[in-house]
Amino acid sequence: MAGPESALPSSMTSYPQDDDEAYQGDYGAGYVGSFSKDFVYGPDDPEADVNMLFPNDQKPKILLMGLRRSGKSSIQNVVFHKMSPNETLFLESTNKIVTDDISNTSFVQFKILDFPGQIDFFEPSFDSEKIFGGQGALVFVIDAQDDYMDALNRLHETVIRAYKVNPKLKFEVFIHKVDGLPDDSRIDTQRDINKRVTDELNDSGMEGIHLSFYLTSIYDHSIFEAFSKVVQKIIPQLPTLEKLLNIFNSSSGIDKAFLFDVWSKIYIATDSSPVDMQSYELCCDMIDVVLDISNIYGLRDGEGEHLAAFDKDSASIIKLNNSTVLYLRQVSRFLALVCIINEDNFQRPGLINYNFLCFREAIIEVFEIANQKNDGILALVSNPEEEQERETQRDQNNLKLQLSMSPDLVKC
Repeated sequence: MAGPESALPSSMTSYPQDDDEAYQGDYGAGYVGSFSKDFVYGPDDPEADVNMLFPNDQKPKILLMGLRRSGKSSIQNVVFHKMSPNETLFLESTNKIVTDDISNTSFVQFKILDFPGQIDFFEPSFDSEKIFGGQGALVFVIDAQDDYMDALNRLHETVIRAYKVNPKLKFEVFIHKVDGLPDDSRIDTQRDINKRVTDELNDSGMEGIHLSFYLTSIYDHSIFEAFSKVVQKIIPQLPTLEKLLNIFNSSSGIDKAFLFDVWSKIYIATDSSPVDMQSYELCCDMIDVVLDISNIYGLRDGEGEHLAAFDKDSASIIKLNNSTVLYLRQVSRFLALVCIINEDNFQRPGLINYNFLCFREAIIEVFEIANQKNDGILALVSNPEEEQERETQRDQNNLKLQLSMSPDLVKC
């Protein structure tokens, strides 16, 4: 973490990373965050909205749908624009399609589209193929504090029609605003909604449609964890990332590791061990601590302007009073590795640092392979034999990448 060590609390250690010179990044002095604060509004004509918001590119999209006042815009603003949950009370109801282009990392590149709840997008005036086609996920938001029967009817109709257009679409259901419900009532509500939706789909002969249900609220970390699960489903490199994290953990004596998008606090990958909500919240709080201290005591340029709060020098170690160590290192401009380590396994931090450098090199290779693949998709090759040769080379690179870390990592 950039900044003078004297400004840090005694339980946190900050250190330079001179061994990271091979990895360089360009961070402008004016850079503050990863997301634009401005929404992109389409023209007043709804059909023109769809044409403008769905250009012919390869980015996956997340469709936010639900009835009016269900909390779709609040979710988008809290997760991706750092809006305080209390400020969402003053948001106006969405009356046209709103798009948000998320391009903060090489893995998390997608579009979020917020659809007004009062418009039926299956009318003939809308092109269903443009809306539901391509790779992505449909997130339907249900207000758990309201009578949700109308919402379930809309969900049933939306899922069936969208599935007929694009069977590869992922279907996610956010049972939202559960902060106002008792704990027992939350589970009962989720069970009731799950049963009703499943029964209706089975009665319609759509047993093959799989829906995932999440209890969410913008007043805790549940909405971030739910969105993490959604984003992971549209990341094609997820299996490779999980394997790399498993190798890193086993070689370094780490209990749990998350690969975080720093600004949204979405974890785009974790190891194969189960995710404990308390551990996830602890890692999120560590990211907040690192960013807050970096913003206060971080580097300044010659004119007194703050540089980026998160850069190649960002790193932190926090020792808790329960023999647990939190370990954060910067992976790329917007990605951070946050680990939970037992203090007994942190006797030789130099080995963990070395293993991390091996891990980061492997992650950078994943970036490069992903970019090469995207370039191959966008620049279509007219020669089928040449395209087949490129595909074979990409498969070989992926295989080498999954095996590349094992010989280099050092056992603690």
